[in-house]
Amino acid sequence: METERTAFVLDPASHDVHADSARLREAGALVPVEVEGVRAWAATRHATLAAVLAHPDLSRDVSHWDPEARAAAPPNTAISKIASDRSMLNAEGEEHLRLRSPLSRSFTARRVQGLRPRIAELAAGLVDHLATLPPGPVDLRLEYAYPLPRDVISELMGVPESLRDRLHELTDVAARVGDGPDDVASSRAELYDLLEEVIEVRRRTPGEDLITDLIVTREQDGERLTEFELLDTVELLFIAGHVTTVNLITNGARVLLTHPDQLAMVRSGERPWSTAVEETLRWDSPIAHFPMRYAVRDLEIEGVTLRKGEAVLGCFASAGRDPDQYGERAERFDVTAPPPSHLSFGHGPHFCLGAPLARLEAEVALATLFEAFPDLTLADRGEGRRPLGTVLGNSTRSLPVLLGRRAG
Repeated sequence: METERTAFVLDPASHDVHADSARLREAGALVPVEVEGVRAWAATRHATLAAVLAHPDLSRDVSHWDPEARAAAPPNTAISKIASDRSMLNAEGEEHLRLRSPLSRSFTARRVQGLRPRIAELAAGLVDHLATLPPGPVDLRLEYAYPLPRDVISELMGVPESLRDRLHELTDVAARVGDGPDDVASSRAELYDLLEEVIEVRRRTPGEDLITDLIVTREQDGERLTEFELLDTVELLFIAGHVTTVNLITNGARVLLTHPDQLAMVRSGERPWSTAVEETLRWDSPIAHFPMRYAVRDLEIEGVTLRKGEAVLGCFASAGRDPDQYGERAERFDVTAPPPSHLSFGHGPHFCLGAPLARLEAEVALATLFEAFPDLTLADRGEGRRPLGTVLGNSTRSLPVLLGRRAG
């Protein structure tokens, strides 16, 4: 296979995803890489990634993956977990529509905007919590960026209060917060079991929540969602519904703290907070790389021949800083530039269902935080980053800050 040429090895412990991305873009639009023991083509540039995400002959259906390559893929990795997912994540065509449609009405921009008061209430409560912490550095990712989207999705899905503490402990590992264990595989397995319990609770005691909606859909028409699909969909919603938003809020706070002139413009109202969120999504995408699309037949993209069965990895952090797309501003964070057309929520039929919610959460989180603590600064003036330890996410594992005084 073509991807057996000399490949870039993507390091889950990389301290500089953007430096890695620059090298990948320099190597080409489609570059052979090795990621968690899997050989694939990496779509490194904005136009290439957009083409890959929407190409009719590149499918998320794992049945199109070369059988030998699939069999050789190491088990219990982030790549293998996503490749084997049975939810709408990897479905195509009518199957994708069948799995996605029960959720679509819950994530419209209008319905999500209706959540603004509750999200603002949760953010205010977390600010109150921050103000009670002892003087000294505070891990903003652990204490603020993480619990806000976690609590929002828990409420939205109808996770019972009695199960939230353990559920949150398990997702700490998936979200890469704090200094907990790194055994992601066993934690995800226990999380799966616990979500089965959540589904059973909601089946016995229905509520006005997403899990109840999915159960009703399944029981009204058993062909719409199988039991396995129901469980995989619930897991996808819970994990995807907050983990990437943790990265977005963390990255947004960090970039504004390292760009005080940009922060001043949004604080003053000269530029809206939504602009800072969109520029963060472009400049420091919460997703570094995401698997996987498979060639349904031999095809050519950007002068590179993809053979039937070969896998393509999306490089979202790289696409966000592609000078071919963004010109001289590519490497510069700039809230005054026209709103970017980025790919951080995907493109085509698999465009992220939760994009309106993630945008709203980040906007409320950043505005509330910086209004409450006008003297907020980074505690680590060296701006060191602790890698997340995953090829998927792009953020820092902790964000130590000094809160300073709390506004009146």
